[in-house]
Amino acid sequence: MTALTGPGIAARPRPGLTLALLAFAQLIISIDYNIVYVALPEIGSGLGFSAQSLQWVISAYAVAFGGFLLLGGRASDLFGPRRMFASGLWLYAVASLLGGLATGPGLLITARAVQGVGGALLFPATLTLVSTCFPEGPERNRAFAVWGTAGGSGMILGSLLGGMLTQAFGWASVFFVNVPLAVIAAVLALPLIAPDAIRMTGRSFDLAGALTSTAGITAIVFALVQGPESGWTSRNVLGAAFIGALLLTAFTVVERRSADPLLPHRLLRDRDLTTGTMITFLYMGTFGTLLYFLTVYFQSVHGYGAMRTGLAFLVPMLAIAAGSQTAGRLATRHGLRLVLLGSLAVGGAGAAIVAVALSPAASYPALVPGLVLLGLGQGAGYTLMFGAATRSVAPTDQGIASGVASTAQQVGGAMGLALLVAVANSALPAAPSPGAITDGLQAAIAIAVAGIALTALVALRLRGPR
Repeated sequence: MTALTGPGIAARPRPGLTLALLAFAQLIISIDYNIVYVALPEIGSGLGFSAQSLQWVISAYAVAFGGFLLLGGRASDLFGPRRMFASGLWLYAVASLLGGLATGPGLLITARAVQGVGGALLFPATLTLVSTCFPEGPERNRAFAVWGTAGGSGMILGSLLGGMLTQAFGWASVFFVNVPLAVIAAVLALPLIAPDAIRMTGRSFDLAGALTSTAGITAIVFALVQGPESGWTSRNVLGAAFIGALLLTAFTVVERRSADPLLPHRLLRDRDLTTGTMITFLYMGTFGTLLYFLTVYFQSVHGYGAMRTGLAFLVPMLAIAAGSQTAGRLATRHGLRLVLLGSLAVGGAGAAIVAVALSPAASYPALVPGLVLLGLGQGAGYTLMFGAATRSVAPTDQGIASGVASTAQQVGGAMGLALLVAVANSALPAAPSPGAITDGLQAAIAIAVAGIALTALVALRLRGPR
């Protein structure tokens, strides 16, 4: 039977332009992760959201993105990463246009969910193309460095860009800006990315596995993002968690009986993939939450507006870019495991310094040393962890491996944020003072530092230099 599968590994006449395009796509995803946050107040007042429903502008994207990543990764293996790359971008563009044109909460939430599905197709395809288009060694390390720079700095750039656009053009501009960016990237995919390979194979699409895994992960992510708002013992949260666990149990049964499972059993025995996935989970549950707590500190303790908050993140953004670029060169010279451990140590030390420096009276320069170290470690870690997870996986399984790692990224971020927000808010009075808010933030960041140390212990399990 003839099927489309696996990544295109044809010769690339313009590898530099291909890498630039993949980094550009990653930048689009990362910017959109935070660009909407600063526009939430205007979105709420402009479209008539209630205080309870406004969070779904964020949550609808997170639930769909996290739930469909595994499916998006396997689709990349079966139908080709270039097709999924372009499909994800077109879906992203259409959903962003609908979001900007929305006249009510329902349409905007739907558009955000479709954006999440587009991101779930795009992210694993992009990661697969980085892993397969560049040979292991210096060239792939450099590719991951450029890709990681776009991903790490884009999250902070989203806050700055969101503040500027919202202030100048209104909330709809944070959606409209995605449309030309996604269209340009989708069009450039045709000449810059090698066509997907076509080969004879007996592989089939595991529909039962796709349905149970996607629905199960979606339910779990829903419970994680809704828990802080509705309460962890609420009927909706407990029901979603139970249904998600039930569906994921069914998924394991389906996979054992499938001749061509969505998640092949052999991948679960891959030491680098399982270890790298755990690192990604812990990284997002620790480093991935700190942007939120710094935003709370700048805005709730020091009263920064959206624009000033974005400017405050320029220092860590530059540090993240420097860490990402340095990590690729150091990994080529000293090995991925050693450099990843060093990045976790530097980033953890930076987070600890930031926690100590926080106070209602602290000036911004007092935070700079900690923010620089935090950014260097965070950027280097982000660059290396996905490469660690996928480096020993066969090209025909790169999509699902990327989907596994990126699903861990989303679930880890949601779980970590839920846990640390609960810690930060646990002792707050009804009318919290800046001092009380700062104390809660320091406690949350201290736990994140402990989690970073745990991440380093897990990273010791990675294989040494290859």
